[in-house]
Amino acid sequence: MSLRVMVTGASGFVGQALCEECTQRGHEVVAALRTAQAFGGLATPVVVGDIADQAEWREALQRIDVIVHLAARTSTSREEGDDALLAFRRVNTEATIALARQAAQAGVKRFVFLSSAKVNGELTLPGRAFTPDDEPAPEDAYGISKLEAERALQNLCLETGMEFVVIRPPLVYGPGVRGNFQAMVRVMQRGVPLPLGAIDNRRSLVALDNLIDLIMTCLVHPAAANQIFMVADGEDVSTSTLLRKVAAAYGLPARLIPVPAGLLRFCATVLGKRAAADRLLGSLVVDASKTRAMLGWTPVVSMDEQLKKMAR
Repeated sequence: MSLRVMVTGASGFVGQALCEECTQRGHEVVAALRTAQAFGGLATPVVVGDIADQAEWREALQRIDVIVHLAARTSTSREEGDDALLAFRRVNTEATIALARQAAQAGVKRFVFLSSAKVNGELTLPGRAFTPDDEPAPEDAYGISKLEAERALQNLCLETGMEFVVIRPPLVYGPGVRGNFQAMVRVMQRGVPLPLGAIDNRRSLVALDNLIDLIMTCLVHPAAANQIFMVADGEDVSTSTLLRKVAAAYGLPARLIPVPAGLLRFCATVLGKRAAADRLLGSLVVDASKTRAMLGWTPVVSMDEQLKKMAR
């Protein structure tokens, strides 16, 4: 079944890959962009402006069957300081609901919202994993804004009859990734020894190819309607194991020094880097069993395969 799909955040890391996959599977894609730019032949570009500033969606929403809402704010400037939550809410919550309301009025059938595992929290205890049924416990402004968007979207869809699908991924990696994952790869490429050889935590990640495949499933699967899903590769690794896998994929030596995690955490706390230490030393495990059971979905690539694709 061919659909007319609108993708927000279409020029981003996930958005470009999604537009390409949608086109390859025979869907017509409308790429909602903030500014006019060359976008290639994968989609019909429509300039909507800054979504935080009353974006104009009317033209983009014409004859749309499904929206995949990827556009989001993921960081704030230092100048915003205490106003960080307001900055996140403006884009991630208020702009999301403004779009969803106009989409319902335009007759859009389904609204797929890319949320975050941060809605569940930042860390999991040994032997535990985040599930869609957990009581949400976001700890930062980004996670709070995503949770508020989820709840407002559910209420709006209940009122209007438009279907929603919420997907909560952990860290996404793949060709073109930026941020912390890109920084980690660059450090390893420089041959810098890292004191992370003795970390015995567990972290869930999701390969870009796996996330895109799940989104494609959620465009059409009847059972996806009005559900919240977690997604992950199904291979939870320690920070040490992840670094060794990255090194192997890139043909690099893994220069890891086995420093006790307790010592690393103490040093990070003294230096005011506790949050960074939690990401490196703590566990965050995602349970995607509901996704697999309800949708019959399984990952299409392994972690090693996606890392090798990145290296190529």
